[in-house]
Amino acid sequence: MPVKRILQDTESRMEKTVEALSRELRTIRTGRASAGLVEHVKVEYYGTETPLRDIAQIGAPDPRLIVVKPYDPSSVKDIIKALQSSDLGLSPSADGAVVRLSVPPLSTERREQLCSHTRKLAEETKIAIRNVRRDGNKLAESEKKASDLTEDDLYQIKEETTALAHKYEKSVDEHVTKKVEEIMTV
Repeated sequence: MPVKRILQDTESRMEKTVEALSRELRTIRTGRASAGLVEHVKVEYYGTETPLRDIAQIGAPDPRLIVVKPYDPSSVKDIIKALQSSDLGLSPSADGAVVRLSVPPLSTERREQLCSHTRKLAEETKIAIRNVRRDGNKLAESEKKASDLTEDDLYQIKEETTALAHKYEKSVDEHVTKKVEEIMTV
């Protein structure tokens, strides 16, 4: 496997790891209402677990309210049931064919818990990035043993995978810093 391909594969996997973190951070509650808070809630819809965003339009008309408008009005009860069983701590109320979720302000203690959880997710993501770097280096070493890479190529791959890991770890730090600011903003 050529040097360029090993590096592209490694970078692609690191990028996907950071994207997964970004998706996970969108589901963490801040002081403001956000559609991202509920869009991944799974609803039992005709016998299939379906993400809420696939069966309803989700909006946040003001900072303390999330409105869910199902495409199929008969699914309102299923949506309410799914939202109540989720660990969001929000209580849904039905208004005809619309579900409303009032987002109460967060206590200081809860904000600190959410920040701690966010930092934990960041550390897990950094570990995953380092594992991707390790896998890329192991692949390069096995290619070197098979005489498909030179010693210089191996050195280059190790240097570049380390640089990629630092780049994506910095990106993780930026995402987390931004999310912590959102959580702590009253």
